[in-house]
Amino acid sequence: MTYTQLAVLGVVCAVVLDVWVLRTRLLGRKVFWVTYAILFGFQLLTNAVLSGPGVDRYAAASSLGSGEVVFLGEGRIAYAPVEDLLFGFALVVATLSLWVWWGRRGLQR
Repeated sequence: MTYTQLAVLGVVCAVVLDVWVLRTRLLGRKVFWVTYAILFGFQLLTNAVLSGPGVDRYAAASSLGSGEVVFLGEGRIAYAPVEDLLFGFALVVATLSLWVWWGRRGLQR
C-alpha cells in the first residue's frame, strides 16, 4: 500500500472507531473541532520545522505530488505531505475516542 492509501485507511478506521465501535461520537462535538484546530496549528508548525530544512524526507513515489519540497503545493502543506495531516487526524481521533470511552467506564483512574 502507498503512504496515501494508508493515511486514508487510518482516517476511516479512526472514524469507524469513534462513531460505530466505541460510540463516543466526538466528531459531532464542537469542543473536539476546537481542540483539533489548536492541534492542527501545532502539527503544521512541527511539519514546517522538521520537513522544511530536510530533517524528515519522504519517498516521492509513495505520496501525493512530485516529491519537490515546497511550503504549499505539490501535495504538501507546511513542507510535509498532506498524508501527514491525515495520519495526525486519525491519531487524535482514535486517542481521544479511547480516552472518553475508558473514562466513561471508570478505567481512567
